[in-house]
Parts: sequence; C-alpha cells; structure tokens
Amino acid sequence: MCGNNMSLPLLKEAATVSGSEKETAAVIFLHGLGDTGQGWADTMTEFQLPHVKYIFPHAPRIPVTLNLKSVMPAWFDLMGLTPDSPEDESGIKKAADNIKAIIEHEAKNGIPPNRIMLGGFSQGGALSLYTALTCQHQLGGVVALSCWLPLHKSFPSASSGNRNLPILQCHGEMDTMIPVQFGAMTAEMLKSLVDPKMITFKTYPGLSHSSSHQEMEAVKEFIEKHLPRI
Repeated sequence: MCGNNMSLPLLKEAATVSGSEKETAAVIFLHGLGDTGQGWADTMTEFQLPHVKYIFPHAPRIPVTLNLKSVMPAWFDLMGLTPDSPEDESGIKKAADNIKAIIEHEAKNGIPPNRIMLGGFSQGGALSLYTALTCQHQLGGVVALSCWLPLHKSFPSASSGNRNLPILQCHGEMDTMIPVQFGAMTAEMLKSLVDPKMITFKTYPGLSHSSSHQEMEAVKEFIEKHLPRI
C-alpha cells in the first residue's frame, strides 16, 4: 500500500486480506461488539474475490454501558438494544468519521469511492450503514448483517442523499439479541432514504445472532455484482 497510514491507527492495525491480482476494489468490514477484525478476516478468506482488497479494522477498547461499563472493543457506546434506547451520538459520529478517513485514504491510493464497499456485523453493520448514508461519496454498497440504523431519528436530514446505494441486509430469524423485526423496521426505513430497488433484505430460518455459510455466499454474490472485476 502506498501512502502513509501511520496517522490512521484503525488502518495501521487492521487485519487485511489481499487480492491475488491487481486490486481494483475494496471492502471495509466492521466486526461486532467485543470482537476483533481477525475472525472476520479468517472467515472472508473462504469467500474472497481476487481483485478485491478486504480491510478489517479493530474497534478501540472502551467502557460499554450495556455491559455494566466493562471495557471491550466497541465502535461506540451502547446503552440498549431497542429502537427507543438512548444512543451515543458523539461516539457514533466520531466512529463514522474514522471509517470515512479510511475511505479517503483508499481513494487517494487509487481505489475510487464507488469501488469501495462498507460492511459489518451487529454494531459494525450498524456503523457501516450510518457511515455510508452520511458519506459525501457514492460508495459501492453496504453489507449490513444482523444490525440496525443508528441515530435513525436524525434521518432523512442526516442523509447525504446518495439514493443509488446498494444495500444487502441479512438477519437471522432466531436472533434474540437484535430481533429480526428490528432488522425489518430498519429495511423499511432505508427504503425512504435510498431507491427501494437497491435494497435486498434476506432472513435466515434457524439462524441466531451469528452468520452462516449460506449468508456469506449471499455476501460474496453481492460484492461480486456491485464490485465486478474491471
């Protein structure tokens, strides 16, 4: 990678999966609460595409209110997991700015924003949705797994107006942490922010708050469709 990423600690420390040929696209994938990027990097090696660079940043360790202020990797503080829970507005916006800085870095190094896709699981998926919808650039798409849209009451005014943003939402029907109904509510709200034809919402019977091989195959197909080899 050319350019200096020392000023971007999230990028400097991120796990990466390099393409096996010239990298003409990138996926920035954000892990869930208490996790790291490495597990998703290991998972994605099975589903990678040869022309795509995959970047898996690690969230900083912060106290999380929902978990009795325990310090753990988190993109922002969580007070609750319901649509009406109080939210860490400043933390969400700061985290989104940090992801946008990675997008800018990749763009300066030759991968245009429309060839950069955001993705994530749970809290990471939530941050990927918020970041893409408020980004000044038209991104290549969003993969939002088992998640929700943070600061949903700030939309549509918070939206940058990129209505042609492809979004793949996937959710386990047996998810007790982020119920599938919450995912469905999110999908309905997204239809007011982007062209409804750009949104795909898939649910998986028997799947809890986790991913599956079937779901990851859908993710690979989505990436391949919207970030094709050029």
